Amino acid sequence: MSRNRWNWMATGVILALLSLVPESVLAAGFSIFEQGSKAMGLGGAFTAQADDASAIFYNVSGIAFQKKRAFEVGATYITTTNGDFQGLNPYPGVGNDGKLSKLSKYPVHFYWVEPINQAWTFGLGLNTPFGLAVEWDNPNAWPGRFISQKAELQAFDLSANLGYQASPQLGFGFGLIMRTSNVELVQRQSVVNPFTLQPAEVAKADLKSDSFNEGYGFQLGVLYKYNNSFQWGVSYRSSMKVDYSADASFSQISTGNPLFDALVATQIPFGQKVGVSTTIDFPDTASLGLNFAINPTWRVETDVDWTGWSHFDKLVIKFDGDALPAIVREENWNDVYSYRVGVRWIRTQRTEWRFGYVYDENPIPDETLGPLLPDANRNGFSVGYGRQGNRLKTDLALMYLPFDKRTIDSSVAQVDNFYGTYKKTAWLLGVTVGW
Repeated sequence: MSRNRWNWMATGVILALLSLVPESVLAAGFSIFEQGSKAMGLGGAFTAQADDASAIFYNVSGIAFQKKRAFEVGATYITTTNGDFQGLNPYPGVGNDGKLSKLSKYPVHFYWVEPINQAWTFGLGLNTPFGLAVEWDNPNAWPGRFISQKAELQAFDLSANLGYQASPQLGFGFGLIMRTSNVELVQRQSVVNPFTLQPAEVAKADLKSDSFNEGYGFQLGVLYKYNNSFQWGVSYRSSMKVDYSADASFSQISTGNPLFDALVATQIPFGQKVGVSTTIDFPDTASLGLNFAINPTWRVETDVDWTGWSHFDKLVIKFDGDALPAIVREENWNDVYSYRVGVRWIRTQRTEWRFGYVYDENPIPDETLGPLLPDANRNGFSVGYGRQGNRLKTDLALMYLPFDKRTIDSSVAQVDNFYGTYKKTAWLLGVTVGW
């Protein structure tokens, strides 16, 4: 086995890890838009309403109209009930299928709103806008294990914000954001056995970020209340640059041939680490919302959200110490939109019901779709309930999120040469308590 063979293996593993990073932070994909249960019950259509502390995430200008100290803390339970892959020819072939491990994640959120005076309001937010994981069952038999067996991303945003009420109708908001993020990828590696001239599985590769990596950005918002029947809002969140560093470690898998195993052990640095780094520009996002009152007890909001991924056309990867030349991977992603509708029924002075719908576009082209992130366009249906007590406010929301079935066949020039049909369904349960 030559040094070039080892270089090719290390390059393939590390490319897979770093390809995960941007794919994990899309408007669809691993983006977690559910950062407050009130908004979640409305399908996320909250830009022109933004009337609780979660405005810090959805439209920071909403805190300009909030004149009482408020705290909110909550979490969203996210799980998958269906995640299947059915293989197609030429590879992995008909009958070579896979199943996603059941997902159970609990991204959290916390908000604090503090009025400074009649015009200015301070807000502090902590939330998890990106996360989740993709892990495949039965890794020893999963045909896509050489692309990805497990891929996970964590991200946390801490933001400090100011809201300014310019008039009874008009409010502005501004915030600074610090994002911390890390990633992990587990996959298998194979090489051609020179004794049999057949591919043989020789290693398990585990890649992790050295630590949480930081990036910084800002957000802006405007909220205008034309009258009691109509208001509109605009929100913008900047792109954020994060410099990632990662280590790759390798565990040997016996092939049953001692001579071949010994040869592999001389070429792959088992028990050592290979360093790699890259810079990722997280996309900027924008939202426009319109809120209408049908009568004193019913309100409707429509939102359009945009995520600017068309500028992400390539990924540049550098190896520590210039051990290998830099690698450039073409991506060619598309801008995406989410369309949201929320209906709010104010049943009593203390209780209300909410209903929502979202259509969320997928930005990943067929050419780069694969087991790392089997994404697709999705429809979301939500219902929520809110109750204001004497001291505590409680919001609950439930969302059903079926993904469109997506097939990649041999007519597509697939970068991973991996063909098949992906299906997935998710459920989300949100709980937020405020006081």
